[in-house]
Amino acid sequence: MSFTLHGIPVSRGIAIGRAYLIAPAALDVDHYLIEPAQIESEVERFRAAQQRVHEELDALRADLAADAPSEMGAFINVHSMILNDAMLVQETIDLIRTRRYNVEWALTEQLERLSRHFDDIEDEYLRERKADIQQVVERVLKALAGASGSLVNGVHGACDEMIVVAHDIAPADMMQFKTQTFQGFVTDLGGRTSHTAIVARSLGIPAAVGVQHASALIRQDDLIIVDGDHGIVIVDPAPIVLEEYSYRQSEKALEQRKLQRLKFSPTQTLCGTRIELCANIELPEDARAAVDAGATGVGLFRTEFLFMNHKHRMPEEEEQFEAYRRAVELMNGLPVTIRTIDVGADKPLDSMSGGDGYETASNPALGLRAIRWSLSEPQMFLTQLRAILRASAFGTVKILVPMLAHAQEIDQTLDLIREAKRQLDDAGIAYDPNVQVGAMIEIPAAAIALPLFLKRLDFLSIGTNDLIQYTLAIDRADNSVAHLYDPLHPAVLHLIAFTLREAKRAGVPVSVCGEMAGDPSLTRLLLGMGLTEFSMHPSQLLVVKQEVLRSHLKTLEKPVADVLASFEPEEVQAALKRVAQA
Repeated sequence: MSFTLHGIPVSRGIAIGRAYLIAPAALDVDHYLIEPAQIESEVERFRAAQQRVHEELDALRADLAADAPSEMGAFINVHSMILNDAMLVQETIDLIRTRRYNVEWALTEQLERLSRHFDDIEDEYLRERKADIQQVVERVLKALAGASGSLVNGVHGACDEMIVVAHDIAPADMMQFKTQTFQGFVTDLGGRTSHTAIVARSLGIPAAVGVQHASALIRQDDLIIVDGDHGIVIVDPAPIVLEEYSYRQSEKALEQRKLQRLKFSPTQTLCGTRIELCANIELPEDARAAVDAGATGVGLFRTEFLFMNHKHRMPEEEEQFEAYRRAVELMNGLPVTIRTIDVGADKPLDSMSGGDGYETASNPALGLRAIRWSLSEPQMFLTQLRAILRASAFGTVKILVPMLAHAQEIDQTLDLIREAKRQLDDAGIAYDPNVQVGAMIEIPAAAIALPLFLKRLDFLSIGTNDLIQYTLAIDRADNSVAHLYDPLHPAVLHLIAFTLREAKRAGVPVSVCGEMAGDPSLTRLLLGMGLTEFSMHPSQLLVVKQEVLRSHLKTLEKPVADVLASFEPEEVQAALKRVAQA
């Protein structure tokens, strides 16, 4: 019987093949109290399992092919960090010693505590890092049971055109698929920034995530179609549907081959206007993918992940400096824009907590977060600023500050940057004294009060994800209202257009680094508004580049003006069609 499932599209393309189901690792473990005399032997059992998982991850890292996407090695490193982190290891040992829990019970209890901690995080990318911790715990539990930590044992018997269907997939397990022939991924869990999504994009493999109950409804060896463009999974398709998707698949394969030819060609419109296409990265090693995709720089280096694996302390200056320097060096002289830490009440770090947990604000998205939190912790902020400045001695670095809204916030930030420079001067440490400083425009107040920013800063970057959220009062993480999250709402478009126009008038460079920048269906609209610098996930760069090469700015002026003059949804959609055809 044919049926269709719907999820989240995260990696474009069409996959047709047989379902290969991966059973999830069970977290339903035995719970019992151990005798006092057994405590140290139970701790040793945990240590032995931890060591076994380390060896598995080391073996996976050693087996990485030279052409493997940089994300794969980075994700293995993340799992290794989690496996050593005190939040997981020491707290589990403390539960064994103080509560006399058996190791499996202690481990799953600590996982539950950490899961609650991550559930409070508003930011989608950081919230989904909870899956990393669960995947590491699953590996340790399997090691305790004497089994391999991999979810993909027996994969060698799979058919040549398999589509992996799972509840969730750990990055290290995805690495083992690298040696197999497979066509796509379908997972019950995940979002646009889950590891499955990121690795699928880096491999150029169609994927649909967040397809609820897919692993329960799809049977082993079912013929399925994954439409990665729309997040659709068709099970047991009718012959006419299969024929249509086979044709579309061959067309897309031809398109991809053509796209690769664009990698090293200049990025300019038909009328000769140069457009900069930069990359968004989360980890230093992601810079490799940016260079490979032909990016002209890093438009956004999110630094939050460097702070996620520390117990009751922030990463030291040297640790941060090495990470920033690594990204700068990998970019081979291309500019790297490093955003200062964007965490706070809605993205709590364990090191921000004074106790076992962190009390989130009643309205966290509006609380002490991003630059507000950094300014409330000046010593932490100075440490990060010094590390970023030190990295500027190795290449072109820009500092980007999130969530600024008030003149005094801008002035305080600039004062602290000057103080960080003075401290480096006193210590005789090299840095670029002319590092540019910019602001994220992600709050409506910032866009409306733009002269405050244009007067004080060197450049601007529009963070469309938060700008949409705050303009429309929509929590992107709340499924009950997520359908109202609309990048084409007239209020959002007017704020973006106003920011681009006023920045151009003042001679201040401005980019867009949110999801809108990587959406090829919006490329012409943004070009017509005056945008000349986009920053996106490296995998999206070539398809956006293709739209740029096909665009003529003069012909976009009238249809884009029509979009901005429209307020009724039907009028907006009609005007957008004219933009696409211009």
